[in-house]
Amino acid sequence: MPQYQAVKGARDIFPEESAQWKYVEGVIHTVASLYGFSEIRTPVFEYTELFQRGIGSTTDIVGKEMFSFLPDPNGRSITLRPEMTAGVMRAALQKNILSAAPVHKLYYIGELFRKERPQAGRQRQFSQFGAELLGVSTPAAVAEVITLMMQVFESLGLRNLRLRINSLGDSDDRFRYREALKTYFVPFHDRLDDSSKERLEKNPLRILDSKNPAIQEIVAGAPRLYDYLSVASVEDFEKVLYYLDERGITFEIDHRLVRGLDYYCHTAFEVTSSELGAQDAIGGGGRYDGLARELGSSSEVPASGFAAGMERVLLTMEKQGLFAALTPQGPVVYVVLQQAELADHGMQVAWRLRKAGIRTEIDLAARSMKAQMREANRMRASWALFIGSAEVTTGLYAFKNLVTSEQTTLSLEAVLETLHETASGELQK
Repeated sequence: MPQYQAVKGARDIFPEESAQWKYVEGVIHTVASLYGFSEIRTPVFEYTELFQRGIGSTTDIVGKEMFSFLPDPNGRSITLRPEMTAGVMRAALQKNILSAAPVHKLYYIGELFRKERPQAGRQRQFSQFGAELLGVSTPAAVAEVITLMMQVFESLGLRNLRLRINSLGDSDDRFRYREALKTYFVPFHDRLDDSSKERLEKNPLRILDSKNPAIQEIVAGAPRLYDYLSVASVEDFEKVLYYLDERGITFEIDHRLVRGLDYYCHTAFEVTSSELGAQDAIGGGGRYDGLARELGSSSEVPASGFAAGMERVLLTMEKQGLFAALTPQGPVVYVVLQQAELADHGMQVAWRLRKAGIRTEIDLAARSMKAQMREANRMRASWALFIGSAEVTTGLYAFKNLVTSEQTTLSLEAVLETLHETASGELQK
């Protein structure tokens, strides 16, 4: 066993798997651009109070899972970001981007950090992609965010996903509902676990999010938030559902769904995959009009968004066999040296091919021609370009198609012309 290993909860991503990541990231970039979303990148650490105020002190993330550091020279604690939305809103408020344009569509792919128990699809250092729509939170805007998320999943080929959706209402709705929950849960006080007892005092809605089977049994008889919504909140929610219906997006109304963060209001949603076992959430989000004010803004900023776990998406795709047809790109040309002393000429030829945009590989270990050809085949190169003394003298190279085994002799300029014609023909098919 090596002396040093990766820190528990962090993992290495090697080239074969990295190709899968790049594929997924490419789909995210493509779909986000279709909806007019632009990429934002924020720092991986923020002042701790940003998450305490933004996420909520009663959440498991703030209470148990944040990686926080000793105060900086100014006496303020710093935390590795456990989620993205608070940081994106902080950035928008700091730069005052909403004064330049009333609506901003932002998306991200970023690394996050939580002190969770490492398990399949869940690490202490992990990645999420997501989108935030700032400046408007109408039912049409919320539906746009959900549609974007589902189109990413659909474009990746994911199957058997379950979209659950609920309305959390406005602040008055939730106040009435919190009082009803307190009245309901008080007789069960002795049966509640310590976490639920704390939530009963601070935010009883969070008890609905408990993963403890004993608590879930109690929750099953709790009143429904939907029954405490105002007429306006119901109409808002039904309009979101109308848009999803119109787009053929299948969903289930789940009156127990509250999501894990305190900043949500009105529509909240979550997508799960049966491939992931007990921890089955693959992504989710909702509307969060009050977050900006929590972070010090003088007024609310209408907003909605979603986040999805990259590792969970990749794990689901692997279980569904969606990477089977994804083969890593090998070199187009493998430069084969007939004598080791011709390496300098070979390197110059490889450089010219690469400058022309051709993926090219060349042996750097002075191996035999036979070993070089084995490597070219292992890497699935399309062509082999042979360099011997005659090629160096005449400038004409033996050029072999490794798929058809046809071989010809060409100048380097003719090789490039052949490769570009082949590439053009493939694009036209």
